[in-house]
Amino acid sequence: MYKIMLITQSAIVGALGCGQLADWLGRRLVVMVCLVATFAAVTMEFVATTNELFFGGKFLNGFITGALASVAVTYIGEIAPLALRGMLTCLTALAYTLGPLTVALIVNSTGVYTNRWAYRAVFCAQYGFAATAAIFVWFMPESPWWLTSKDRHADALNALRGLGHCGQEGEQKLAQIVTTLEEVKRETQGVTYLECFRKSNLRRTIISIMPLSIQALSGIAFAASYSTYYMQLAGYSAAFSFKLQIIQQVISLVGNVMSWYLVDRVGRRNLTFWGLFVLTIILFVMAGLAVVGTVSALQGAISMILLYCWWYNVTIGATAYTILCETSTSRLRVKTIAIGLALQNALNTMWSFVLPYLFNPDKLNLGGRLGFIFGGLAVICLVYLWFYQPETAGRTYEELDEMFAREIPAREFKAHHTDAQALGEAVKEKQAL
Repeated sequence: MYKIMLITQSAIVGALGCGQLADWLGRRLVVMVCLVATFAAVTMEFVATTNELFFGGKFLNGFITGALASVAVTYIGEIAPLALRGMLTCLTALAYTLGPLTVALIVNSTGVYTNRWAYRAVFCAQYGFAATAAIFVWFMPESPWWLTSKDRHADALNALRGLGHCGQEGEQKLAQIVTTLEEVKRETQGVTYLECFRKSNLRRTIISIMPLSIQALSGIAFAASYSTYYMQLAGYSAAFSFKLQIIQQVISLVGNVMSWYLVDRVGRRNLTFWGLFVLTIILFVMAGLAVVGTVSALQGAISMILLYCWWYNVTIGATAYTILCETSTSRLRVKTIAIGLALQNALNTMWSFVLPYLFNPDKLNLGGRLGFIFGGLAVICLVYLWFYQPETAGRTYEELDEMFAREIPAREFKAHHTDAQALGEAVKEKQAL
């Protein structure tokens, strides 16, 4: 429990701290620095024989996790072409399924060990992910949006060429970035965290960060952290519960892959709202089966957790990152993302305190009946999504800036025809003549 709290608390510091650094130093350099620190953090965990060194490594690793999460999502949103923006931002959530799957596979083999390799093997796996990232980070061009914000237009044009925007196409893309940033600059006074809560930015900040908070409020902390323990309480052996944990992570990964296709076809708003609607039903069914309490009913509750993890990653587990990235103001994107991730980690820290007392047999012993609590919170979140979540699919950042500046109601976003859209259509008609 305390290890989880340490990671989430340091992730808050990392997200907020590196949100500022990424605006000063650039996205690419911050990622590089974080990767260097990752090797140090993993080494501290691996060689630790004292609590102080171990928790020092954990704190540093949590800090880096928060930092990379905010900067990576920002970077993807800034370099992804419009047609792939939904898929690539959803792909961000793949990290939250691939990592746990790796852990589940390792623990399935080492969980019966009685020596230090029972847990050290997991730390070794982190070297593999860090080394892979360290190789490919050198091929990352700097974000053209960040370069343009620093008036480095020639460097921005070179970065755009590296991203496939060559010749006139690159110059047009750069002009679009300059125009968007200039328009946003007129709406904002600066690029501080405080600016995220001023004027029209406040609405965008709330809409951006709420889906991540809804993730934390709708039960994923229970499904991700307590499923193996609950499986054992339901009568499954430790060995079989580890195998079920692997299945849980595999179907979570499959769910994320499915979201790549659905996020643009179904839309961000629909996939988020109706996804959470189905999750709410699953939570109440799980809680009802837990109330029955028979062996078959408890096994049914376990199946609901597996179903929950799959559907969660198809829907809000993926779309929250797309909404977080798309909705935030261009000049304040990395800071808005940092706020969203910090708030989510703060909620997860709260659950790491509360859940042991609600769940454990020697405390309140709610078990699967926690579904009533998370289901109730999900209902409140559904009300918010219905009235306040706009549809942002297929919209350029320029169009989104215009609609937020005009205070278009959330439920009218999908049908609204923007001036930027009309201008683009006029240019296409002129080129066709």
